[in-house]
Amino acid sequence: MAEAAGIQVWCEDEAGPYQTVPYAGYSWRPEQQPACQPHEYVRNGTAKLLTLFHPSSGQVRVKGVTDSTNATLHDWLKAQLTTILADQPLEMPPASDKATNRLAWERWREGVAVKATLPEVLPCLRLLLVMDNLVGHKNPEWLCWCFARGILPIFTPLAGSWLNMAESIQRLLKRRALNGTYPRTTNDIIYQLEAVARVWNRQPTPFIWAGKRHARRTRAHLKRHPVGASAATTPRPVCRRDAKWQGANQMTH
Repeated sequence: MAEAAGIQVWCEDEAGPYQTVPYAGYSWRPEQQPACQPHEYVRNGTAKLLTLFHPSSGQVRVKGVTDSTNATLHDWLKAQLTTILADQPLEMPPASDKATNRLAWERWREGVAVKATLPEVLPCLRLLLVMDNLVGHKNPEWLCWCFARGILPIFTPLAGSWLNMAESIQRLLKRRALNGTYPRTTNDIIYQLEAVARVWNRQPTPFIWAGKRHARRTRAHLKRHPVGASAATTPRPVCRRDAKWQGANQMTH
């Protein structure tokens, strides 16, 4: 709905930590010569992946880091979001439309568990940023920066991080980059993850919420069973015993 209304929707998440250990998985090897992983390895730090994902186009922006503190994450997000919105000018609503503009912001915040107080002066909404419900994402300085640029962070509910599509793309990138490999350093992990993201962006796949899998679930949930030879259906099959009871009941009455 937001994309159709001209409002971009991006998802943000941090994946990891990824350790310098052998990762199970498939790899291309000559026949009868499987890759062997050592049973001993050195823990040489961990790496994380900062991710911005645009489901409508399938484009992903990533950065490999060794820490994901607020300073690291917010600085990267500010730079990326500024680039994303560079082609979409920041507009202030006319004085007569200020109330309507505020209602538009509030509309997208309905049902959100944590709500920050919106400033009095709000620009036109340009981007929705889906984020996990973490304390660091609700930093006042970060929220004020977003509001001033027409960005509305939306936090997923507790135990509902699966609603964030960045989680899905991160699983794909991790599997393609690390499965079947043994990175020795954090730089190896970062290089492999970022390289896979660059290849993905050459031919990205859009993510559609309520796609084919959702349609199959809906059909299964709404499945109807025919009753006799008529066009009537029931949400559950009428067994033979029930049919006999219904006939006997009708004869009694």
